[in-house]
Amino acid sequence: MNDAIKQLAPEPLWSYFTALNAIPRASKKEQKVVAWMKAFGESLKLETTVDEVGNVIIRKPATKGMENRQPIVMQSHLDMVHQKNRDSNFDFDTQGIEMYVDGDWVKAKGTTLGADNGIGVATIMSILASTDIAHPALEALFTIDEETGMTGALSLKPGMLHGKIMLNLDTEEDTDLTIGCAGGVDITAQGNYDETAPAGDAALRIMVKGLTGGHSGGDIHLGRGNANKLMNRILFNLTKDFTIGISSIDGGSLRNAIPRESVAVIVIAEKDQAGVKAAIQKLATTLKEEFKTTDPNLDVTVDTETMPAKVMTAGFQYKMLRAVYACPFGIYRMSPEISGLVQTSNNLSRVLIKDGGYSLQCLTRGSVDSEKYDLADAISAAFELMDAPSKYSGAYPGWQPKPGSAIVKVMSELYQQLFGEPAHVNAVHAGLECGIIGGNYPNMEMISFGPNIFGAHSPDERVQISSVQKFWKYLLETLKNIPEHN
Repeated sequence: MNDAIKQLAPEPLWSYFTALNAIPRASKKEQKVVAWMKAFGESLKLETTVDEVGNVIIRKPATKGMENRQPIVMQSHLDMVHQKNRDSNFDFDTQGIEMYVDGDWVKAKGTTLGADNGIGVATIMSILASTDIAHPALEALFTIDEETGMTGALSLKPGMLHGKIMLNLDTEEDTDLTIGCAGGVDITAQGNYDETAPAGDAALRIMVKGLTGGHSGGDIHLGRGNANKLMNRILFNLTKDFTIGISSIDGGSLRNAIPRESVAVIVIAEKDQAGVKAAIQKLATTLKEEFKTTDPNLDVTVDTETMPAKVMTAGFQYKMLRAVYACPFGIYRMSPEISGLVQTSNNLSRVLIKDGGYSLQCLTRGSVDSEKYDLADAISAAFELMDAPSKYSGAYPGWQPKPGSAIVKVMSELYQQLFGEPAHVNAVHAGLECGIIGGNYPNMEMISFGPNIFGAHSPDERVQISSVQKFWKYLLETLKNIPEHN
């Protein structure tokens, strides 16, 4: 199945992407891919360095005739989001991604594809291995842990890089030249709660599934459903007419992915079973109507479950349902300066409550730091409704746009010449490593671009073959047109 991918054009890029996808590379578990990349650089007899946290830097001299151009950094991250459909038996720790061609798209079988940011990684590898592609002196920077904390970029020390221009290959629409992004902060509320013996005599398993999900930054403006919020809405509404005891809730997985599934186990009186099921299905019909455009496959199921030994106390359950209800999800504020740009948002990414312990997790994004933390404080206040203390971690800065930089001018003009239309020079609500790296290299010009990659951070992730070819052509012309030394 993966052999067909290697035969696509440009062949070096797709071959390296296939080889990369054979290596498990979850965030914070990149040891194998770091060792593989180090061996790759050394096999080319290029200067290869691995820093203290695992970032890999490979340096290649300028090709003949390009020595007078400004040195560049080409940057992508090695890790990928590991998400799969609940019914998939795929093991990310031991298996390579199972890819296939579907028309003009490369997709994965029931899992994320890893095109984010594997296509960028494979592209840089192709340039490093080439013998006939013109380019200035370059440093290939492969960072780790971009998806769950950007710790690779945060740990990159000043003085490691010497390039004057950085090409970040992590944008996911081929018409875009990205020159700015949002920052982020993780919010976690964890603690313990009291349990009691269930008062009812029947147990039900409720599942919200089939949601579209997606990137919690790049897709947050699309109005897609959040399984954690929808499950909480179901449970909250049940308490209006029935006495229920919640045994457990397990929804979402990763902070940067909009939750697609949630499962809850509740206890009720046997005599209420038909009424509870009918109430759930009635609300499910309402939810399907509300989300028919954004989440056409939304489904809510109810099944009989083995009676659990414990449920939440009524007091904790009351507070928890209201705290999660009060926690915002989605857009908090749009940018007043840049039309169509989300300025601040929150993703309620994880709700895990069972066996006397709870963990509520959010990723709050914002291009204005003060507003980002204002929203974080509002979320913490919501969690305080259930007496849950919150901690902030993993904060990273945004990337402030510099539309007048030389590389933006060069690449904008090249795009117009090559494709007969203007590029979309923009800022994005997703997080990119440019803002972090720029903190230690404030004089480095930066720009981000890439091919069409849709459905990132979900099993619907796919990359467009023709767009990769367009991106490759554009990159090669860009390398030939890097400005000369000042």
